[in-house]
Amino acid sequence: MPEESLSGQFAPYVPRKGEEYMSERQLAHFRSILENRKADLIRDIERTVHTMQDEATIFADPNDRASQETDIAIELRNRDRGRKMIKKIEDTIALIDSGDYGYCSSCGAEIGIKRLEVRPTASLCIDCKTLEEVREKQVAK
Repeated sequence: MPEESLSGQFAPYVPRKGEEYMSERQLAHFRSILENRKADLIRDIERTVHTMQDEATIFADPNDRASQETDIAIELRNRDRGRKMIKKIEDTIALIDSGDYGYCSSCGAEIGIKRLEVRPTASLCIDCKTLEEVREKQVAK
């Protein structure tokens, strides 16, 4: 079963000698990681919805009600993050389909298999990502 830093376990990809970058085999590996992660996120969202429906209780005590509302707000925020990640995964799968996956959207360089295994939705090579983070820190000051 595939793995990524976002969840699960997978066998790290071992390129064959002389294998071309983003070969069909590599693309299938990353598609599997992305599809498994998407399925995990969908299951989490469905589980949250069912749990919230099952635990819908009206508490007489204002403190209990406030605590429940806070828990619900946190869960909804987490599910919103999951929904956004699903969209990002779908966009990344579209890149696989178009043949653009694995290349930096800024400079066009190879992102690299190891980086993509850690973050399969990465769209920037490590150099461009580092530069982006430096710029963000400078703007924040």
